[in-house]
Amino acid sequence: MDLNQIRYYLNLAQTLNFTEAARQSGVSQPSLTRAIQRLEEELGGPLLYRDGKDTRLTALGRDIQLEFMRIQVSLDAVSEIVDTSVMGQRRRLAIGIATTIAPAVMAGFWRHVLTQLPMVELQFFPMRPGEAEAEVLSGRYDLCLLTDPPKPNMKLTVLPLFRECLRLAMAADHSLTRKAEITPAEMSEEPYLDRLHCEFRSALIKHFMDRNIVMRPRVHSEREDWLQQMVAAGVGICALPERSAIVGGIALRPVAGLDLSREVSLVAVSGSGNPREARQILTMARQFDWAG
Repeated sequence: MDLNQIRYYLNLAQTLNFTEAARQSGVSQPSLTRAIQRLEEELGGPLLYRDGKDTRLTALGRDIQLEFMRIQVSLDAVSEIVDTSVMGQRRRLAIGIATTIAPAVMAGFWRHVLTQLPMVELQFFPMRPGEAEAEVLSGRYDLCLLTDPPKPNMKLTVLPLFRECLRLAMAADHSLTRKAEITPAEMSEEPYLDRLHCEFRSALIKHFMDRNIVMRPRVHSEREDWLQQMVAAGVGICALPERSAIVGGIALRPVAGLDLSREVSLVAVSGSGNPREARQILTMARQFDWAG
């Protein structure tokens, strides 16, 4: 096989359309079709099911796609090394961030990174529901900030950064702020705002159901900024990790009997498969004071 076959196949596996894959590859459709057929002959099995207009990957095709993606990541890394070392260009790193991680707790660290690595550019991406460490292995992201560590995997470096507890968020002038701890009964009497992306959502519902307390949310949203602004304005209360407030005017209190926490981790591909700058960032993260 050759590098063009890898590129052609990755485009086809992504689009599942020979015409579009040929366009993206810059070749004619017959040329791409012949290249894929030669690849299947070399590998000894079909990579795609072709049923009229319906094209989908076989089990072998899915496995090959993953391996080819790793090869492509390595080829891209070689190109970036050439650009950086020979041509003096900047390195851009793609960083996926779970949407419920607040920027304030991370901003000081990234300021430190940019100071120490002047040739690095950072591109932050909000991670979509369902995205996790697999996107690091696929090459979509160079680094990921996740809210719970993934399962052990020798191909991944998982660096825990800090742990934060779930708290009750309310307006700074709310009457409940006078209490050091809020009871579930007191919480249930307040208008509740439901953070749909909250990692604790299912556990929180179970916690209150076990105590025969029913929370009836008045507002539901995936937008952290909207919900938190409404909390600050006194519309209602919500459950919020203690370091995750992104607007002013919010007070946080523990809830009696509620002991939920999450661990924020930085995740990257292990070893030399990751860009050198990403490995440097991991080293900085190990040395950074996350308690501050």
